[in-house]
This record gives sequence, structure tokens and C-alpha cells, in this order.
Amino acid sequence: MTEPFWKVKELEDMSRSEWESLCDGCGKCCLYKLEDDETGAISFTNVACKLLDAKTCQCSDYKNRKKHVPDCQVFNAKKVRKIHWLPSTCAYRLLAEGKDLPRWHPLVSGSPATVHKAGVSVRNKIVSETRVKNLEDFVVDWIF
Repeated sequence: MTEPFWKVKELEDMSRSEWESLCDGCGKCCLYKLEDDETGAISFTNVACKLLDAKTCQCSDYKNRKKHVPDCQVFNAKKVRKIHWLPSTCAYRLLAEGKDLPRWHPLVSGSPATVHKAGVSVRNKIVSETRVKNLEDFVVDWIF
């Protein structure tokens, strides 16, 4: 039996389609984060980028996202290995740390719905940035 690509390839060696398929569609990376200037500690908010679709947890204009949101993070293997704020459930982070994908990950389960059924996504938990004035009022501790 052939091993899945994520078990045999390094992040740097994956094709674009393999790389993109690692995203589980949780939407956590599209949430605003606050960094403490003194300690560097990161606090997550439940405030989402204006492009994040609250029901699907997908970017509504993924192809052109940098045009609309210049600060949008475009991940690559090198960046993923350095970013310290990726959630512990993120496939990119897990693989960079030498761990396997969880059972609910769409590549393992065969269904994009399992990330939502497992309660790992931001579905029904977010507020659009267009409705928020003060990010500090929206800090949450349910992102791990």
C-alpha cells in the first residue's frame, strides 16, 4: 500500500496542489491576532477577515486575496516553519513538527465536512472585521 504524500514528502517538496490540499478549511489563520509588544504573546480574536465566508470557512476570493487584503499571509514551507502563531491543529504546523494529520482532516477522512463536525473550524464562531471597532473586545481562548 502506498503511503499518502504528506507522510513521504517534506513540505518543501510538495506540488502546489498537494500544498493547497493540506489546508483543512478551518479558517483559523484568517482571524485577527494581537501580539503583546513586550512579551510577544499572541492572542487570537474571533474577528475574521472580510473575505472569510463564515459558513464555508473559505476565502471568498482566494485567487485575488492579496489585492483586497495586502496583509494576507501567503504560506510556504519556509514561512510555516517560522510562524509561531499557527494553531496547533494546522496541518502545515503539524507536518512541520513531524506529526501526522488528525482523523478529522479532509485528506484523512475523505470529507471536507469533518473539520466542522469535529468542532475544529471557526464556523458559527466568528464576527466579520467589517462589524468591529476594537479588536481587544473580541479576544478568545478557544483557539488552540
